[in-house]
Amino acid sequence: MMSGSRPFSSSAADGASLAAFGELVAIVDRLRDPEGGCPWDLAQTHSSLIPYVLEEAHEVADAIRQGDDGHLAEELGDLLLQVVLHARIASEAGRFDLAAVARSIAAKLVRRHPHVFDPAAERADDPEAVRRSWEVIKAAERQERERATASPAPQAQAASPLSDRLAQKVRGQPALAGAMTISRQAAAAGFEWDAMEGVWAKVQEEMDELREAVASGDRAHAQEELGDVLFTLVNVARWCHLDPEEGLAGTNRRFLDRFSRVEAALGGDLGGRGLAELEGHWQAAKAQIRAEQELGPRPPLGDPAGDGS
Repeated sequence: MMSGSRPFSSSAADGASLAAFGELVAIVDRLRDPEGGCPWDLAQTHSSLIPYVLEEAHEVADAIRQGDDGHLAEELGDLLLQVVLHARIASEAGRFDLAAVARSIAAKLVRRHPHVFDPAAERADDPEAVRRSWEVIKAAERQERERATASPAPQAQAASPLSDRLAQKVRGQPALAGAMTISRQAAAAGFEWDAMEGVWAKVQEEMDELREAVASGDRAHAQEELGDVLFTLVNVARWCHLDPEEGLAGTNRRFLDRFSRVEAALGGDLGGRGLAELEGHWQAAKAQIRAEQELGPRPPLGDPAGDGS
């Protein structure tokens, strides 16, 4: 039982799940065993595993988008492996272990859900109320950490508190997600256009500057201007309540679907084909996909519903 919280017990947890998790922990321990472990696993560090953490997280997101439960379960397992492996590496150095990781997130969840765990707390009636409460509690936690780590000498208040917080928040996020976080927080602080027309004008301004930078041959300048264009398009997404990550992921899927059909139509050989020919196959692929979508999913072979009986 946690102080000020409703009592809850791990006895209600799924025993099979705990047993399976224990088996995973034991396997990772064996892989990291200096006597008879796996050379590859033993060579890994927190830093060397960064690409794998990011890759597995993105593959989880892709499995969710595809709606494939089997694939999602597999990818969640790969991501869980990363958590266990990082905890094992840290425990070997005496820094923290898997139990500390679990206790930390458990305590955080209880602190940030007083409407669930604290009988004296005000009830939350909707997700937005929960979000507001979460942000208030999170800010209080941050202030407490700053007080705990501050030097005894009095310090002047930070001249840029919001930008300082955002810099910390987005440093671990993908660029698109970070841009959306910055855009939302800056707008909430009042750094915002009066109307959508201003956003479109900014898009045009940044596009013109990108064209000029590319024409100048200055690659570094062009790179900066490309970033400005992308950041402004994130603002368009925010104004229109769109998700730029989902939008781009969908475009990637649609492109690959169309491109695979172009390849198939040309027997896998695109070499030496003229642009007009390739464009013709591209438009044919788009039309084919559109027709399939209008017809809807076809019943599997052998399905009585599909043979007219």
